[in-house]
Amino acid sequence: MTAAVLALLASCGGGDSRLLVVTSNDVSGKTSPCGCHTPKGGLARRAAFLDSVRAVRKHVLVLDAGNFFPVTDDEREAAPFMLAAMARLGTQAAGVGVNELRFGYSFARENARAAGVPLVSTNVVRFADGQPAFEAWRIIETAGMKVGVFGLLSEDADLGPARDSLRIDLAEPAARRAVAALRAEGARLVVLLSQLGKVAGESLAVHVPGIDLVVGGGGVPALPEGVRAGGAAVVYGGVQGWQVGAIDVPLQGKSVGALTARTLVLDPGVQNQPAMAASVKSFEDSLNAHMRARNAAMGAPTAPGATVPHFLGMSNCIRCHASEYAQWQTTAHARAWKTLVDQHKESTPACVGCHVTGFGQPGGFRTADDAARYGNVQCEACHGMGTGHRGWTDTGNKVAEATCRGCHTELTSPEFRLALYLPHVLHDPPPGLRPLPESPAQRLMRGGKPPHGR
Repeated sequence: MTAAVLALLASCGGGDSRLLVVTSNDVSGKTSPCGCHTPKGGLARRAAFLDSVRAVRKHVLVLDAGNFFPVTDDEREAAPFMLAAMARLGTQAAGVGVNELRFGYSFARENARAAGVPLVSTNVVRFADGQPAFEAWRIIETAGMKVGVFGLLSEDADLGPARDSLRIDLAEPAARRAVAALRAEGARLVVLLSQLGKVAGESLAVHVPGIDLVVGGGGVPALPEGVRAGGAAVVYGGVQGWQVGAIDVPLQGKSVGALTARTLVLDPGVQNQPAMAASVKSFEDSLNAHMRARNAAMGAPTAPGATVPHFLGMSNCIRCHASEYAQWQTTAHARAWKTLVDQHKESTPACVGCHVTGFGQPGGFRTADDAARYGNVQCEACHGMGTGHRGWTDTGNKVAEATCRGCHTELTSPEFRLALYLPHVLHDPPPGLRPLPESPAQRLMRGGKPPHGR
């Protein structure tokens, strides 16, 4: 992908006549590539992408629309690391989403200050004095002009532990104030870092004149091309940092020309920047070691009582189902735990649940110490807790598609099709079944070269 992107950017022109805005949103603490079929995103790829565009474009502005903190409390340590990495990427302003307030107002504010990443939110204010909790808006001088940036959070967002000290004001009046103030300060380009979602974000851009660009966050799926809403271009960069937005801004005297917005996928065709890759690996190894130690300190869970439905482990199943066990060993389900270990993700909660059996449930997988008994996607992961086995003789045990979709989601397994994949896990597969094509993730894990990107 890199060569194609550089050709595209070079065709847009360079020098002093254009500004390139590179955006991200809803990264959710994802520091390395994610996705079981084609791993995408990651800080090291984003760093390499920015190195490439800075080599051909003189003026590059890096912005983030918010929700870059992790989504689980267990990964709290990823929050300050993410801010430090964003500073290294040259992020000049970031919006505030619900994830940034997950660990409290002071935590977000102080860590952002320490990293040097300005947080911008126009309608999040303090109860105590009615003043903005973060910067209400910000002027950035680049390409010989002023760029005005402001941020908005959805009015019905959950402020988490910050709800006692902060409130969210109405978005539209706040946006009108911000646009007026930014234009009064001489902003030629006004950018909204939005956590409003698609419908509310585009509606606001239509009803509030003076916004040139909306970086659309709030969990909206990625779109390859920008859309128009009123006088604004809107770019949607998806989630988990799999993509970046690239917005070309032609400069015409004292005004800006028509913006061209695209979303570009950080797939395996984008190489990792070595320095950022080393930093990410060091952090992730440290985080996993900390989580393993914490889980070990919690001790073994109390065994569930005999009357409580619980997992039993595959060793109970294979006593009577030896042939089914032999067929299972030929599937990717039988190697699911090893893929996490190979990638040092065996203590990462967001990954573990789909690579083990009964994660966090009675009798099931709890920590890496349980891998021998509950590692991999075993019988009970698809068929249900072993204590329910007696009832299967009466009702049958056909596995519903919803069971598969619990892990094979559009995000983690976008190529998944039940009709294609199901024959490979049937215990009596049809004769002459050809193996599934090797995914980029499988190829990388066995040491092969990554495929060419789009």
